[in-house]
Amino acid sequence: MAKSLAQKIIESHLVSGETVAGEEIAISIDQTLTQDATGTMAYLQFEAMQVPRVRTKLSVSYVDHNTLQTGFENADDHAFLQSIAARYGIHFSRPGNGICHQVHLERFGVPGQTLLGSDSHTPTAGGLGMIAIGAGGLDVAVAMAGQPFYLTMPEIVLVRLTGKLGPWVVAKDVIFELLRRLTVKGGTGKVMEYDGPGVAELSVPERATITNMGAELGATCSLFPSDEVTREFLRLQKREDAWAALTAEEDAEYDEVVEIAMGELEPMVACPSNPDKVAKVTEVAGTKVVQVCIGSCTNSSYKDLVTVAEMLKGKTVHPGVSLTISPGSRQVFENIARQGALADLVRAGARILESACGPCIGMGQAPPTGGVSVRSFNRNFPGRSGTKDDQAYLASPEVCAATALRGEITDPRTLGDPIQVRMPVEFVVDDGMIVPPSDEPEMVEIRRGPNIKPLPLNQPMPESMSGELLLKLGDNVTTDDILPAGSKILPLRSNIPAISEYTFSRVDASFFERAKEAGMSFVVGGGNYGQGSSREHAALAPMYLGVKAVIAKSFARIHRANLVNFGILPLTFASDADYDSVQQGDRLELPDVRQDIEAKAQVGVVNVTQGKELAAEHGLTDRQKEIVLAGGLLNYIRCEPAADG
Repeated sequence: MAKSLAQKIIESHLVSGETVAGEEIAISIDQTLTQDATGTMAYLQFEAMQVPRVRTKLSVSYVDHNTLQTGFENADDHAFLQSIAARYGIHFSRPGNGICHQVHLERFGVPGQTLLGSDSHTPTAGGLGMIAIGAGGLDVAVAMAGQPFYLTMPEIVLVRLTGKLGPWVVAKDVIFELLRRLTVKGGTGKVMEYDGPGVAELSVPERATITNMGAELGATCSLFPSDEVTREFLRLQKREDAWAALTAEEDAEYDEVVEIAMGELEPMVACPSNPDKVAKVTEVAGTKVVQVCIGSCTNSSYKDLVTVAEMLKGKTVHPGVSLTISPGSRQVFENIARQGALADLVRAGARILESACGPCIGMGQAPPTGGVSVRSFNRNFPGRSGTKDDQAYLASPEVCAATALRGEITDPRTLGDPIQVRMPVEFVVDDGMIVPPSDEPEMVEIRRGPNIKPLPLNQPMPESMSGELLLKLGDNVTTDDILPAGSKILPLRSNIPAISEYTFSRVDASFFERAKEAGMSFVVGGGNYGQGSSREHAALAPMYLGVKAVIAKSFARIHRANLVNFGILPLTFASDADYDSVQQGDRLELPDVRQDIEAKAQVGVVNVTQGKELAAEHGLTDRQKEIVLAGGLLNYIRCEPAADG
């Protein structure tokens, strides 16, 4: 049978299992990346494994999230990360060098290799033809230790692109169209593989915009073929030797096919407050806007920012709008400065931020109360911006720029002919802000600030569990809902006792105190529970507070894996009626939980308060059963026989 590109790469890295959709497989990992919000915990976990040196082909530690240094915590974490990198064989991308996904695409991505990253937007590198997957930090730590990454073999979906994009229609509108059709749950358990004649019309940064936001579909990863367009991108990066031609075999078979005629698309936006609430720009045009933010790992490339600069050249941002620009990398920053685009942006009234995640993760630039913000980002979950009642729209840089000029959501097609950006003959490339690991690792002293606390471990699964249902939630609960980001909370990522105080704080401010009082407890969620960020702290903090199981209609892939990794039992309701029957405050018992996990597909749950019994499915593989029973992945690894080498 002819094979898809995803299947070819997965099979070339297959360690165990069969590439049959729904079966557990293990693949070897060539590269890893971490960022500073997830990296401190990942490296504490790596240290706990007592492996002397990373065993991947390449591992990179980026600083791009916690760059706002309002106290000592972030600076201390950066020093810890740099010393860890030097000691254990990891490249360190210094603060200011750029957003991990943009920099990795530019400087490290290799077609045909596998990349595992402790950030949900790691699939960005699929724009280069990589199998790039986001995961929790513990999974990445295990991969750095040379162990394979376990996952359920995804279904492979062909997204066949045909035609050419019309004037002012861009790659962002392609992924918006997919989100409109499939929703934020439509990619769960799937790889989105792009092919067709329309692929050749898209540059690598444009492809990366699409693969980046595949995370919003819930997809395991997304990827494009590696072709002459890929080769030209790598040539501009002075890395042409990393290129290889990669494509699906002719007549490859797929589990599903989605056709997108690019010529039929038009400019679109995602309305508040979910990325799949997609509308045509014409349907919301005229909405008054007070803030526009351009950048993030989704749309901060050279082409994106030069396009915006050309649109703003000789004009001034509307007096009622605050416009911010975040270049995706130091390389982009320097090249737009040399080209002249930076001066045009400054003259037009844009506020230039550093090359970091910034407003996308609520790290500054919170919009005013009730104000509409239009952002070229990938997520607009409620409150993510830092303003509780935010009204955040997602849009292409072109729609953002047009909106910044007019002060209201604007269809860029009303501005005349589209901007044509001429790419430079070559980029200015400088890796001076990427620090290689030490040649004398034994001489490196690990620097630990007072905010870095010991890694908390769970206890093995007890024979039975009993406790209060502390919280009942609806559909599409995000990891931002479980444990928010932002400038106040992100600096506590290496301090679980402190950060746990914010668990579910946006949903129920009393949760922390009630969880402490309850001891053992449970949480119930609706469909797609845990969508969004890969942050394992959304499992770590509830575990620390005594949450023993989460029962939901369905789970987002990464969060479910994180729950397993930290010994929290993820259960799914056998029916919607069972979900409807439980109420917050009920007392639940799992009288034979350990025995049920070992021997059955379902776990018996008794609602003591209502005098009812229900069954919940665990869906755990044999390996996941052992992990949960051990109290988490670290406990499980410690119980395994020591590996050679």
